[in-house]
Amino acid sequence: MSREERLPIVDTASSSGEDEAKPVVRRRSTRDTELALPKEQGCCAPTSKPHRFLALLFMCLLGFGSYFCYDNPGALQDVFQKELDLNATEFTLIYSIYSWPNIVLCFVGGFLVDRVFGIRMGTIIYMLIVLLGQLIFAAGGLFGHFWLMIVGRFVFGIGAESLAVAQNSYAVLWFKGKELNMVFGLQLSVARFGSTVNFWVMQPLYNYVSEFYAGYTGLGVTLFLAGLTCVMSLLCTLILGWMDKRAERILKRNTNPGGDIAKLSDIMSFRLDFWMVSVVCVAYYVAIFPFVALGQAFFVSTFHLTPEQANTVNSIVYLISAIASPLFGFIIDRVGRNVSWVFVATVATIVAHLLLTFTHMNPYIGMSIMGLSYSMLAASLWPMVSLIVPEYQLGTAYGFCQSVQNLGLAVVTIVAGVIVDSSGGSHFWLQLFFIFFLLISLLATCVIWTYDRKHQGNLNMSPAQRTTYHTSILTQRGSKDRRPLLGN
Repeated sequence: MSREERLPIVDTASSSGEDEAKPVVRRRSTRDTELALPKEQGCCAPTSKPHRFLALLFMCLLGFGSYFCYDNPGALQDVFQKELDLNATEFTLIYSIYSWPNIVLCFVGGFLVDRVFGIRMGTIIYMLIVLLGQLIFAAGGLFGHFWLMIVGRFVFGIGAESLAVAQNSYAVLWFKGKELNMVFGLQLSVARFGSTVNFWVMQPLYNYVSEFYAGYTGLGVTLFLAGLTCVMSLLCTLILGWMDKRAERILKRNTNPGGDIAKLSDIMSFRLDFWMVSVVCVAYYVAIFPFVALGQAFFVSTFHLTPEQANTVNSIVYLISAIASPLFGFIIDRVGRNVSWVFVATVATIVAHLLLTFTHMNPYIGMSIMGLSYSMLAASLWPMVSLIVPEYQLGTAYGFCQSVQNLGLAVVTIVAGVIVDSSGGSHFWLQLFFIFFLLISLLATCVIWTYDRKHQGNLNMSPAQRTTYHTSILTQRGSKDRRPLLGN
């Protein structure tokens, strides 16, 4: 291996230019970071585009069931509240209890993928937990036991968020480089398509089932049928695991040739830009997911829609993101400027909430803007983590982001329900609450831009500038300079 090949890949260099002692990060050669096999091996070669994008298909579908089942309550909010006699605060507990275990376990789940299970076994374990949680949740509905439904959502949440961490790690392992933004966009696209299909089919499915089963029993049967999507995702997980094991064997792939070991204490060595990315993960998403969770009641009370019409409007965010996320990912792969995209997305989301709160303009307009901006942010924000931390710490880093996001969602979802109940069903103050968090997200994005510019990072560079950046640093540094570079 040449001296240039052994240079690390994640930049933590300070602006001082001095060769200060830095934590050593893993090193890898180009043959470790790219799946490179001779072209004559055809489409069955792990490096061929058809093979890699077949893996991407299963990579996306492994999260479909999780996202479909996550918003089952949102699509049937009136049914839940009527059949189980729940107020808004009790209903939001179904969502917040999903997030509470992941304040810690999601971070631990990412660490376990890095250190204990490995990506393949970890993904299978987390998918099994998701399926188990959905079955318990459905059983609670079948017997009319709200406490059992809460237990099911708790278990479901343990698996679902850790599954998302493993899914992100898979994406970086197979596609790190110029395609990564598009891959993250495609993953979000399929996931949000799952949420959209949920809003389309759950109410008609319940209406059909209720012809045979009355009351909460019909609700439970409907939730069991929804769990079939998790079975499908489990099959995709098993197939993807087999493909990855085969690729590892054929390529003799070594994801950590430097021998570095992920530790929970690694989180303390992460830089300010990573912490600000985590803030955006919290502040932005708490203005989206809790809003959608309570969206049916919002559109019924504010725009006087029927529950079915409200579900259609509420699903617009996910429907648009299913289409727009890969397109934005494709564009961002070619123009770069990830931080600028995050800034624009946050501003556009603020505009969407303002339109829904202070005007009586057709709600499809505000929700369409929100869907586009949500797609833009997801396609540009999550890949930045792989530009900040080394690959052997990715599970830990993504796990931490998911953990703090779930902390925010757990708290904000409960607070959102309390605000609605205390306002007599009005959502005005709740909308202002969401806008406040978006302003925090905007401020954190400005801090990321300032820090990256001050330390001459490449988070907001174009792809061509990043190439020049890496070439310049490789030329200037000798093999004794142990300061890491930013990612590809």
